[in-house]
Amino acid sequence: MAQTQQRRDLTRDRIVTTAAGLLRDHGPGAVTTRRVAQEAGLQPPALYRFFPDKEALLDAAAEHVFAEHVAGKQATAPTGDPVADLRAGWDTQIGFGLANPHVFKLLLSRPRDTPAQAEGLRVLAERVHAIAAAGRLKVSEERAVHLIHAAGVGTVHTLLSLPPEQGDLRLSDAAFDAVAAAILTDEPAPADDPAGVVTTFRTLLPTLSTLTKAEAALLEEWLRR
Repeated sequence: MAQTQQRRDLTRDRIVTTAAGLLRDHGPGAVTTRRVAQEAGLQPPALYRFFPDKEALLDAAAEHVFAEHVAGKQATAPTGDPVADLRAGWDTQIGFGLANPHVFKLLLSRPRDTPAQAEGLRVLAERVHAIAAAGRLKVSEERAVHLIHAAGVGTVHTLLSLPPEQGDLRLSDAAFDAVAAAILTDEPAPADDPAGVVTTFRTLLPTLSTLTKAEAALLEEWLRR
């Protein structure tokens, strides 16, 4: 049974990898049952044992491409400057969207978050948390993550919608600067900045082992308010 499942997994991986390459290089129109099966060394009916239709195969292909991208971001070691790390992550994300327009548009068109998208948001949340712990965040971590994510998606969507001669990566720089101005302080939050102090203090809650879970939850609620 284990060997049979392993063979199935390997076959599915081969199908998805083949479809991902076609999607990335040529767009959804190139991901046909016949072409994927041919390039994966299979008969077309074999694909339907793994995917009920082309849409399911496209979803798996887009997820595969984006998962590889997120894994690369996870492997990037922090530099010690959390703001610089956030900026590097922004540039990487914008670069991915522009280099993979077919995948970006397909993911954007889906009404649900995929596991890879959820993991990408988790990586972003970690970088925002590092900024908060350094005392440089003037809004809640949740709001910062939402603002950065929304601005990043909007920036890529806008740049892809423009004619090539009008594309200008300075738009990406301006978008990041606008978000940074909205969420970051120039220096660690001073004692007379309640919002900044509260945001920073919230990052310390998990380390306060003297509090019970109920006490920590109550303090988190007060701080969030």
